Amino acid sequence: MDMSQSIGTASANVVDRVMAALVSGLEVEFGRGVGEALAHRFLEAEEADFRWDARVEERWIGAYESTDNEDFELDRIAICGRLDGKWFCATMLVDGDGQAHGMMGCRQFRSMVRARDAMLHAH
Repeated sequence: MDMSQSIGTASANVVDRVMAALVSGLEVEFGRGVGEALAHRFLEAEEADFRWDARVEERWIGAYESTDNEDFELDRIAICGRLDGKWFCATMLVDGDGQAHGMMGCRQFRSMVRARDAMLHAH
């Protein structure tokens, strides 16, 4: 059985809420005009967390089989969303509390339909 969960309303006109919030917060802290440039540096440094926050739909793929003997279990979750004006599909490593611990891969798409299709066919 395959099940996906919608996180929010998604369309081509969706406001990039994560990027907008990041830029706005940085402009408050560092001044108008520098928020956009700083936001891209933050995105590079914390990409997995930002993509996880920007997801609009998710689908559980399965348990993550770690080669290390970690004390906690992670799941592989396929997500699609919009970040920095681009639709994406990514495979995330997520703990039982819903916190992202890493990203196994990410692809960008021109449309929500293609990103969602990739998420639905991720394995």
